[in-house]
Amino acid sequence: MSSVRVPALLLSALLLSAPAANAQEPKRAPEALGLGMEGYPYPAPVQFLPVKLEGQDLRMAYMDVKPTGNANGRTVVLLHGKNFFGAYWKDTIRVLTGAGYRVVVPDQIGFGKSSKPAIAYSFHTLASLTKQVLDEVGVKQAVVVGHSMGGMLATRFALMYPEVTTQLVLENPIGLEDYRESVPWKSTEDLYQENLKATEEGLRKYQRGYYVKWKPEYDEYVQVLYRQTLSGEYPRLAWVSAATQTMIYEQPVVHEFPLVKVPALVVIGQEDRTVVGKGSVPPALLPKLGQYPALGKKTAAAIPGATLVEIPNVGHIPHFESPEKWHAALLDFLRKVSK
Repeated sequence: MSSVRVPALLLSALLLSAPAANAQEPKRAPEALGLGMEGYPYPAPVQFLPVKLEGQDLRMAYMDVKPTGNANGRTVVLLHGKNFFGAYWKDTIRVLTGAGYRVVVPDQIGFGKSSKPAIAYSFHTLASLTKQVLDEVGVKQAVVVGHSMGGMLATRFALMYPEVTTQLVLENPIGLEDYRESVPWKSTEDLYQENLKATEEGLRKYQRGYYVKWKPEYDEYVQVLYRQTLSGEYPRLAWVSAATQTMIYEQPVVHEFPLVKVPALVVIGQEDRTVVGKGSVPPALLPKLGQYPALGKKTAAAIPGATLVEIPNVGHIPHFESPEKWHAALLDFLRKVSK
């Protein structure tokens, strides 16, 4: 075969115009994430329970994960926080199923892979829907574990369904103080308008406050929220976020802790200073709020017979920042109380 000769000037021009082998490619913009989190991987298969609320046909997502260790016949329900969804429990699911527990993890209506309706949100409604999930999968009794907003929901569930709740576990729950007493009220409409202005950096700055030491892997949960703001349906999610913040503000459970009748564990990361609506609190008052070391002690004293575990140098999410201590405290409590 005859070879093709490339003129020297043309060859030089081609080499100059070609990208350098080690040139860094431009950073790709994040892709929008749908409100149903389609394509986002969960640690176990997701099922859906059809529910009807305020005349709307909706679907509530949940994982029902079987034990991988020797089954002990017990079930644990994991309830997520406001800025999260069931998948962030992945390590706790692994530990519990390995210890023989069946684990049920709902995405509450308005969160995760569940429907995002514009309804009047209430902890009573969410607790009722969680009970419907347990009825659907045939669970008659369960340990109920709640983190952050999930702690308020877990408390409401235990108060509504004491015959179903064998034990209550609260991991850095919000609502350990009545925000109505110190945080200025905002309408759901005003909160909605604030949510519409959400930015990637603003979301990251807020979530950095959860941790004593930020790690790159935590940014995944910033990206989920940010990518949803890029969706054409984001205004609907912004409204849900506002409505559930109103729910947290207007429906405290702190005054009912003495009414809890089941064995309870309160786990508190000692560096947590979370306050719902912190940005609206007068600066002079802010240092008096969100003092989790004191709030944890007060909560454990208010719940009859509660056990308190304090984890030093940990913020709002012990199951991220100190998984070994969190899982040890959880399993120890479950085993002791079951005897």
